[in-house]
Amino acid sequence: RLAKAPLQVTLAVIKPDAVAHPLVLQAVHEKILENQFLIVRSKDLVWRREDSERFYAEHAGRFFYRRLVEFMSSGPMRAYILAHEEAISRWRALMGPTKVFRARYTAPDSIRGIYGLTDTRNTTHGSDSPESASREIASFFPEFMEREWREWEEPLLRSGHAQYDRHKHVHIVKIWNRVLDENTYMRS
Repeated sequence: RLAKAPLQVTLAVIKPDAVAHPLVLQAVHEKILENQFLIVRSKDLVWRREDSERFYAEHAGRFFYRRLVEFMSSGPMRAYILAHEEAISRWRALMGPTKVFRARYTAPDSIRGIYGLTDTRNTTHGSDSPESASREIASFFPEFMEREWREWEEPLLRSGHAQYDRHKHVHIVKIWNRVLDENTYMRS
């Protein structure tokens, strides 16, 4: 796939309610690929309560905060860095509205419309702006260095050198497989 504009990145999180059901996790992963996203990085993780509190600190004091914090630290999650020319808006459209009731009626084919259970257990999270994407990606992928990625990997992915690796669940640069595997950008 060739992109005309620079690729934008966004954070996509598959929440514990979906990861607990392997067929749902697989279906969401396939939707990501079907919708022409490049998967730049992928990671399975489990948060401690402190991680969840730090990530959702902006919502502290809101009625749903405690419930959200407890839920997000209740089991495994999968986090992705997704790339596309319009990654943020496309991922948010694919997720559907935050409120599952609304998603079922206004976006029934969206991820939340199909798999969401409640407003908290709504299957996915996604960044809402380039600034939040950078901040949230750094929280989930502290080893990812966006500036270096933009300089070296992004132009190659954009120019069609992406190949999906089914074992690693990410797109890799075809001509640099070995170099990128061994020298993933790390923060010192």
